[in-house]
Amino acid sequence: MPAQFRDYYQTLGVPKTATAEEMKSAFRKLARKFHPDTAKDKKVAEEKFKEINEAYEVLSDPEKRSKYDQLGPDWERGAPPPGYGQPPGGFGGRRSSAQGVDFEFGGTGFSDFFEQMFGGQHGGQRPGGFSPQPQRGENAEADILVTLEEAFHGSTRQISFRRGESGKVETYTVKIPKGIREGQRIRLAGQGGTGAAGGGAGDLFLSVKFQRHPDFEISGSDLLYDLEVPAWDAAIGCGVFIPTLEGRAKLKLPSGTQSGKRFRLPGKGLLASAGQRGDLFAVVAITVPTTMEPEERALWESIAALHKPAD
Repeated sequence: MPAQFRDYYQTLGVPKTATAEEMKSAFRKLARKFHPDTAKDKKVAEEKFKEINEAYEVLSDPEKRSKYDQLGPDWERGAPPPGYGQPPGGFGGRRSSAQGVDFEFGGTGFSDFFEQMFGGQHGGQRPGGFSPQPQRGENAEADILVTLEEAFHGSTRQISFRRGESGKVETYTVKIPKGIREGQRIRLAGQGGTGAAGGGAGDLFLSVKFQRHPDFEISGSDLLYDLEVPAWDAAIGCGVFIPTLEGRAKLKLPSGTQSGKRFRLPGKGLLASAGQRGDLFAVVAITVPTTMEPEERALWESIAALHKPAD
């Protein structure tokens, strides 16, 4: 049986007509609420944060969103990739090999539904037919979600893996190196498909995909932070605190700061090559009040009058 359908629009609390900006805003609001570092119930928050991330991963990608919208709740009647089925409880998805061997993964951060709808086939082709020559086993591959904090500080993760429906579940402690980049692969040598005629086993590769962050966008090794500044603070200048991967940093905004202005915090980005670090850029977005008390409106009108050109 296929995995249970997930309503990603409901997860983010947005309508199906939501724009990219509306989805981004909804994601950030929920992600900040359920980020494990700040939530009181970390276990519940961690699961909720994964759900929010997965929903935004699909709906923010035009190609994935189009496929998701076209198939809808009846997605299992479409044409899922050959060899995909319902993995046992706790596993993140089944990857079918060229030889018909299923590889099932757990602990990668993706749900069964995501893996079955968007996962791809993995495993290299081996020549068909009988051969007395030793043949190396095929490689297996899965995506693994890694947080920016894990990429920056390094960490270890528990990954579950099973070869075929009757195989036993094997658990590996995977080291995520400090400074790993999105798209890099973590290799578990000899943990792929079994070889033939005395050939060695293939390898297991975990392809790194960064988890979406509630505060930062990634640009190479640089981080971008949307800094919302009230109009009065932008006009007269102020001090603000900016979140970083190592805590908060203080930034001084000069008077007359304009929307779109970028402030650079050098060396506060991700680790780059040769041990260097990227930068963190705070991008100013000036906000104005949407509702005002009569006293507030009177003050704004007095300011407007000061700048009104003489007749």
